[in-house]
Amino acid sequence: QPYSNMATVTQTAFVRPSRTYDYLYDPTFVVSSDRDHAKESFRAQTNIDRLRYVPHFKTMFSALRHYPRQAITLDTTDPVPAHVSRQWKGYAQQARDTLIRYKRFNYDPAVRVPARQYEVAQVDGKNRYKYFRRPIIPFLPQMPPNVVLARTKVDPLAPPPPPQPNPASIAGPLMRSVHVQTDYRDSMTQTEPYSPEFVVRPGSQPELLTLASFTFGHGLPAGLAEVEMVERARAKRAWEATLPPLSDPTQLGKRRRMMQEQEGREWAFREQEIDKLQQERLALLRRVLGRREADHQALNERRLEHFWSKKQSEKDRRVRRLHSDHVKALRKLTEKNRNVEGKLERRNVIQEYTNFNSQVYAPMTRIGVYLDAGSEQYSIKNRFTTTLDGLLELEATLPSYVTQPRVQAPVRSMKGVGGRARQRARLGKVLDQVHCDIITERNTGKKTPKPLRFLERVEKPVPRPPTPVIPAPSEQEERAELAVVLLQRVLRGRAIQSKMFEGKEQRHHLIAELRTTHALQAPEQQLQAREREAIHSKQAHHHQHQHQARVVCDGVESEAAGLLGNQLDLLSKELVRLQEERRVHAFAMLAERQRRLREAEESGQRQREERLRRTEDEVFKQVVRVHQSSVDSYLEDVILLSLEQTATEQARAEVRRQADIINTVAHQFQHTELSGRELVAELLYAFLLPEVEKQSMRDRVRHHQRRHLLAAHRIVRRNTSDILEQQDVTQEGGGAGELEQ
Repeated sequence: QPYSNMATVTQTAFVRPSRTYDYLYDPTFVVSSDRDHAKESFRAQTNIDRLRYVPHFKTMFSALRHYPRQAITLDTTDPVPAHVSRQWKGYAQQARDTLIRYKRFNYDPAVRVPARQYEVAQVDGKNRYKYFRRPIIPFLPQMPPNVVLARTKVDPLAPPPPPQPNPASIAGPLMRSVHVQTDYRDSMTQTEPYSPEFVVRPGSQPELLTLASFTFGHGLPAGLAEVEMVERARAKRAWEATLPPLSDPTQLGKRRRMMQEQEGREWAFREQEIDKLQQERLALLRRVLGRREADHQALNERRLEHFWSKKQSEKDRRVRRLHSDHVKALRKLTEKNRNVEGKLERRNVIQEYTNFNSQVYAPMTRIGVYLDAGSEQYSIKNRFTTTLDGLLELEATLPSYVTQPRVQAPVRSMKGVGGRARQRARLGKVLDQVHCDIITERNTGKKTPKPLRFLERVEKPVPRPPTPVIPAPSEQEERAELAVVLLQRVLRGRAIQSKMFEGKEQRHHLIAELRTTHALQAPEQQLQAREREAIHSKQAHHHQHQHQARVVCDGVESEAAGLLGNQLDLLSKELVRLQEERRVHAFAMLAERQRRLREAEESGQRQREERLRRTEDEVFKQVVRVHQSSVDSYLEDVILLSLEQTATEQARAEVRRQADIINTVAHQFQHTELSGRELVAELLYAFLLPEVEKQSMRDRVRHHQRRHLLAAHRIVRRNTSDILEQQDVTQEGGGAGELEQ
């Protein structure tokens, strides 16, 4: 029995909580990714120790909720110095692992893997405490210290001593179980599975080393991509084995051609990989855009629903206001129409006090009566009702029957009541019986016929119409009807069965829970245990699947974020280019529009100048014409005046000559023997009749010339009116053209 004396020693260790800024100062504090580092940083920034109570000086001694005496704020002072780096320390290790993986799979000798940087061990400096250990006192023999630490004095020439029993069996057991609690859990300290170190024989390069860079989450568990990568590495090693050696100068051309062909195949493979990655990114972008459109649609629906609810509440509020206005208007109309004649009504005090709905008992607030007005004067505020000590003191002064009431149920006495009460009850029964007899007689009694005061006309009843007769249905129709009724009953029963089955299926979980609760037999309990184990296994598998899906989703989201950032950058640049192009196009359109406006202005100005020039030419022509007509009229007047003067002179000369002739003739007549009458007749015939004929001839000529003059006037007036109308149309066309220009 070597382990029969084993004992368990339990040590109670003090668990030290993690400090706030261990992720910055403690070199042994390790986080798995930059996301956890960001979480620790956020936890440190929002730590409860950074909360400060800031008092409000105006309400420092207030006890009201809406006037707080202090406020809780976050301290803005950063306790971490500026020279301390806040970045995650795992970026360098990630870059180093990436370089190692690239060099292993691509055999690129130009890639240099940086060496690991270890902290300088300061044994005599600040890290001195790391190189001391506490002695394991419980494993030492139970002896005093002077015996344990005393030096042994052994004679080197003495014979060897006889064998002694094992001191460990005397001192205590060889092994002991000690409970130890670390500062961190295994899941926090060991983030990747442990991989043992390996030793490579000099001069050999095993194929297994190509998988050394695979770690959990980075190639493991292996998938199709990793298998293809391994196959490509094998094919490349086989191709390298078939290459001609460099020591043979005759095979250098063949080696060069093979290397060029291999390089072409690698470039083609890389282009395929790039195309595949591009297709995946495009598909991811489509999904992201579809998700964004769905989010936008959901947001628009929420906005529309919010707007609809807002409008619905506004409609309800308006309906309530309209209803209240309607009730108020009806109340006013009722109050107005109650006393149309305007008579004065006296107050009926008895009716008001007998009606408990009147204004005496329930006055309305809208007429200015407030029942709770002045109620604050009846409120009692003292120490006994507002503080706990006062209530306890008041309760101590009260008797016990007040705080602990003792209520006894009343016992109904079986004895009779007083004589007056019995007489009143007997009288009530008699009155009830009399009332019942009167009602019975009134309902069953016959009315005595009254004598007729006047003759009454007896109305004959209207004859009833003939009763319709329904033809009897045939036997076939009755059978069809019975079949339809039976089918309806079957369908109703089937519908009820379906409804019951649907209800049973909907409450399957409740039925199973009830069966689980009331299962008392052993087989059912075993079945429930197996179902529980299956559920637990499914839950574990589901959790594992969710974890894998979350890891894949995180990778896809990171790739999608990068791709989306690139696409957004491209779209922003395209947007800027499009805006610049549109701005240049707008400038060109504005310049073209300015040019056209200027051309229109110049053409309008030119047309106005031409029209003004034509107007001025016409004015000049009219002025010249007026001047010419004035000159013509002046010359005509001068000529007419000269003609009149010449005619006057010629007429005077002719008159003188005729007078001389007449005088001569008269003188001759005086010497003749003609009578006076003959002389007068001769004169009339010689002078008056020719003048009359001459005057009539002039009238005929004037009348004949007047007809021609009127015709000429009509022709001239018609032509003048046509010319004036043409000028008006021309001026209107010129004004419209100017407006259009």
